[in-house]
Amino acid sequence: MDSPRADVADMVAEGLRRRPAPERGTFLRELLAHTAAGLVILEGEATTSEVVYRLADAVVSRGR
Repeated sequence: MDSPRADVADMVAEGLRRRPAPERGTFLRELLAHTAAGLVILEGEATTSEVVYRLADAVVSRGR
């Protein structure tokens, strides 16, 4: 049986496959925004802020 993480990865990969290349960035941006909004509802603003901050920090670190 697949793990929950594999299931999520498969859903995102399928979403990307179904879209033309120029639309994939928009898809991922919208996915991030909706995911953050859902996380606020489920876990609160403080937890979501920390997660988004860590994500942004990882992006900045990756670019160095």
